[in-house]
Amino acid sequence: MEPKLKGSRFTKEMESHISSYWKNAEPYKFDAKSKKPFYSIDTPPPYVNTPIHIGHAATYTLMDMFARFKRMTGHNVLFPLGLDRNGLPIEMAAEKKFGISALGMPREEFLGYCEKLLGESSSISTDAFARLGISFNSWKQGSNIGDVYLTDSEEYRAMTQGTFIDLYNKGLIYEGTQLTSYCPGCRTTIADSEVDYEERPTMLNEVDFTVGKEKVAIATTRPELLCTAGMVIFHPEDKRYKKLEGKSAKVPFFGLEIPVKAHPMADPKFGTGLVFMSKSAGDQNAIRFLREVNMEPVMAIGRDGRMLDIAGPLKGMKSAEARDKIIDELKKAGVLKKQHQIMHRTPICERSKHVIEYIMLAELYLKQVDVKDRMLGLAEKLNFFAPASRQILIDWIKTISIDWPVSRNRFYATEVPLWHCKKCKAVIVPEKGRYYQPWKQPCPAKKCKCGSSEFEGDKRVLDTWFDSSNTPLHILMYGRDDKFFRAHIPCTLRPQGREIIRTWLYYTLLKNYLITGKLIFKDVWINYYVVDDRGKKMSKSIGNVIAPSEILDKFGAEPFRLWCAIEGNITTSDFRCSFERIEGASKTIMKLWNAARFISMFDQTAGTPTELDRWILSELNKLVRLANESYEQYDFHTPAAMIKHFIWETFASHYLELVKNRAYNEGSFFTKDEQNAAKHTLYECLYTLLKLLAPITPMVTAKIFWELAGKDIHSESFPKPRQISAKLDTQQIIDIDSAIWKAKKDRGLSLKSEVAEITVPKGLKVMEKDLIGAHKIRKICYGDKLEVKL
Repeated sequence: MEPKLKGSRFTKEMESHISSYWKNAEPYKFDAKSKKPFYSIDTPPPYVNTPIHIGHAATYTLMDMFARFKRMTGHNVLFPLGLDRNGLPIEMAAEKKFGISALGMPREEFLGYCEKLLGESSSISTDAFARLGISFNSWKQGSNIGDVYLTDSEEYRAMTQGTFIDLYNKGLIYEGTQLTSYCPGCRTTIADSEVDYEERPTMLNEVDFTVGKEKVAIATTRPELLCTAGMVIFHPEDKRYKKLEGKSAKVPFFGLEIPVKAHPMADPKFGTGLVFMSKSAGDQNAIRFLREVNMEPVMAIGRDGRMLDIAGPLKGMKSAEARDKIIDELKKAGVLKKQHQIMHRTPICERSKHVIEYIMLAELYLKQVDVKDRMLGLAEKLNFFAPASRQILIDWIKTISIDWPVSRNRFYATEVPLWHCKKCKAVIVPEKGRYYQPWKQPCPAKKCKCGSSEFEGDKRVLDTWFDSSNTPLHILMYGRDDKFFRAHIPCTLRPQGREIIRTWLYYTLLKNYLITGKLIFKDVWINYYVVDDRGKKMSKSIGNVIAPSEILDKFGAEPFRLWCAIEGNITTSDFRCSFERIEGASKTIMKLWNAARFISMFDQTAGTPTELDRWILSELNKLVRLANESYEQYDFHTPAAMIKHFIWETFASHYLELVKNRAYNEGSFFTKDEQNAAKHTLYECLYTLLKLLAPITPMVTAKIFWELAGKDIHSESFPKPRQISAKLDTQQIIDIDSAIWKAKKDRGLSLKSEVAEITVPKGLKVMEKDLIGAHKIRKICYGDKLEVKL
């Protein structure tokens, strides 16, 4: 008997054939006319200037499982691929690759370098995703529903500008000048959500100020900001300094006279308990202080990161250089009383890692403070997977104290769609519906209301998160197909990393709520990280990075995909990745393939199930029920682990061994109906297992099912649980098989050797013939005690 399933194993070449077919034929194209229930996934567009990393590979693989399961449960699935090609990461990559500076050449020339970079790299991500078997709706760029979209395309940027125009016309975007987080490295304003904090060593300096005839020591880590000192504060309950309340302190070196007041922001345990607050602000707490006491900010540091005129002799120095200089001057003056090193929570740019400065800039702001309570309400309504991630969003919303600065002084991004009248400074807002580049295009308006026809285009661009927060609007055709948009809002699922909850998730919820008045998602799936096998973050400097290309070249996609499901629940903990773990998953795929090859030797004639057949079908039915319940909750780990156990420990080790003699029936020990029942049950188990695994390992299951059933498994319906009762007990079956195998092994006998006599529980009489056939038992007795005689 020859197996119908050819090949001793499932190979990477088989995978390549299947994944190439899917990419070229696009069998998962979205059907806009379908009447099936709608399900949409707002996939996170990866940056295209670098190959996808292991985290991308794992999380997109899990997203693909969601999409495939939903198709098998009768849904019309919108699962598009977006590629992020906007913003500072692209600019920085272009500067590094071509050895250029955005500030050292005309804007148009620099944009050309960015486009050249993107032209060389955009296929890297799509090729890796295709090899992984990801079932995006399409692999072609276009404007149809489900097509690949680029965030720097004219269509996408026009939509971004359209959302800006809508919000501006609603009065939700305004121009303001205030102290804002500024990255000297990126040379632009950044939002609070883009500020990270890092414990860095710094010097805490105790500097003598003069209060009347008394010297008092003030603690500071930023002495270069003494030039804009605004107030000395102490905690209201700090009895040491109550006598200073209402007096004036003289700032050394600069000679400023500033008030001394009690304020709860002062920490009695920090330094001397006396702190000077700078009008130029050294951190977010200082900004909050200035707003609270209504103190007018004064800039000490410019956009180039250098000290301004107000710094006197420090003018033109970088802040670190100015700090060293003022320390020297304070030492010379004899007013630097003490220095010691501390670990300081330092605000840094999440991208460039430069220390953040706070400077006065005119920027465009989107109102968010006014809707904090409503955003908290939306956070409570969202379905979070896992629920613990909700608190990250809630905690972030509660910290918001200023509106969102949405404009940036950069280049490769969506332009701010505004013009300004040179005469009266009126703002000209164009009609939405097309892509504008005001820095080089004439104003659409011929004349201003003041009569002037001279305009200046805005040179700023929009924050990348203002672009990225459009993704659910874009995939649901906002502004392009209003009928489709109204029928399918909200988007079903937003899958994303927990590190961008405060950015991508929050800004998407905020912006879409301000535009539509609705919650834009039903479900949010938040993933942790993929780390090395010791739990360490992967880093090139450490040398523990595992690239997806290495895994695909070594093992293929299917072992990696199965590992993604089996490894754990990435919504509650990190995945530990190693070649050994992935190789372990490949053994399960081999086990499935071998079982399928064995079964494929038989025909598929039906028969009346025996009690042994009903037992295995009952056990399998438990998996079907578990998979339906768990997959619906985005939990593929629990069923996958149980399916793996079933394949190895229940189906292959016990049922196959017990039933294969009945399937062969070479000596006609079994009736024809019993033989047919064995063959039919084997196929039923195999096909059900393949369907349960199809969302997880789509290529190997497609290959087996096509060869044996002649159909596309991904067009099949997902199995539903049935009512199946069984008289046999799983543990009893395992115990009997194990006892017989152990007895033979202990005697050094072949597993094919005969058993003279065995005593088993009476309940197993219903599988007597299978026991005799499988273990070559000459005599079988029934009693309470299990006994094997060889």
